[in-house]
Amino acid sequence: MVALQPFSVYLGIGLKLCPDTGIRSWRRTAPYILHIENRFVLSARDNLIIGCPSKNKGHIRMKALILVGGFGTRLRPLTLSVPKPLVEFANKPMILHQIEALKAIGVTEVVLAINYQPEVMMNFLKDFETKLEIKITCSQETEPLGTAGPLALARDKLIDGSGEPFFVLNSDVISEYPLKQMMEFHKVHGGEASIMVTKVDEPSKYGVVVMEESTGKVEKFVEKPKIFVGNKINAGIYLLNPSVLDKIELRPTSIEKEVFPKIAAEDKLYAMVLPGFWMDIGQPRDYITGLRLYLESLRKKSSSKLANGPHIVGNVLVDETAKIGEGCLIGPDVAIGPGCIVESGVRLSRCSVMRGVRIKKHACISSSIIGWHSTVGQWARVENLTILGEDVHVCDEIYSNGGVVLPHKEIKSSILKPEIVM
Repeated sequence: MVALQPFSVYLGIGLKLCPDTGIRSWRRTAPYILHIENRFVLSARDNLIIGCPSKNKGHIRMKALILVGGFGTRLRPLTLSVPKPLVEFANKPMILHQIEALKAIGVTEVVLAINYQPEVMMNFLKDFETKLEIKITCSQETEPLGTAGPLALARDKLIDGSGEPFFVLNSDVISEYPLKQMMEFHKVHGGEASIMVTKVDEPSKYGVVVMEESTGKVEKFVEKPKIFVGNKINAGIYLLNPSVLDKIELRPTSIEKEVFPKIAAEDKLYAMVLPGFWMDIGQPRDYITGLRLYLESLRKKSSSKLANGPHIVGNVLVDETAKIGEGCLIGPDVAIGPGCIVESGVRLSRCSVMRGVRIKKHACISSSIIGWHSTVGQWARVENLTILGEDVHVCDEIYSNGGVVLPHKEIKSSILKPEIVM
């Protein structure tokens, strides 16, 4: 072995330049083997081609498609005000969690497959497109196309001739997004498609992915099995070669039931077990559970972002513009959004309080979601998956047990059992 010198030194002894990275090959006859960082090995063989890092971030245009979907009925009344992907989760629009994760691993363009309020989505994301320096485009469906049809519709946006794989994500999924590990996994197995799977306690509720534990090769899919065949389910995060698009027709199609089984039958589908937490937050109960898991993960990875103090219990996220009064007890598993005012003596646990909310003295909120610019009155008690839409006003001393309240309502009498308030 010999000591390495800066690349510029080697330029004088036969290094040839790669137009997009600066280094391509090295010609030398001395019997040396030089190991360089970034996995490049220079050998004594004449004209050895060094692995040119032209596929590094910034040198390819890696793309992703997010399946945004339609009306978000499971998260009403919140989705009566904004499209579901723009509903805040942990003080940030759901879809922004995914876009930021994609940007972090070098994705340069995100395509949103959407069939509901595309103009609202694009207007909102325009600022983020500039801030994150990532291109965001829209592929609009004129009819619902399932989970595979949107890929066929967006074909021209996803294929650019580079042959690079592209990501596909379901917009409801929240996780630690181990996308870099997925790229490595995809590269190593050499198949046509990679899917992320996650372990669940009750697989009989889901479609189970049966796979070889050692290689990750998918053998088959079993929908809601009556007997135990495995405990891994589709996590809604995929990395696909462009050739997969040749298997998808432009019609309503399921990627899970129609496309993936075909690829698995060809032994070209591989599954990677997702590390860390995972949750589909497309309905209120799972949204609340997902918030707990997310804040738990944030505690491990970036605890400085969480609130602390004598009034904080467990994991709590508080926007810097929110104001919290004296004698409150906040937590565990609470997110308080921008501009919120929490008056003295308030008790909050396992809940999301969105932008501009006012919670008056001694109110108690648990296992609920409080929509934008709503008010919860003094000594009110709100619990059991109560969901307040935008601009809802709960009067003083009111009790809500699982009420789902549409926007712009005033609640003057208690909701004693779960019901929808029109």
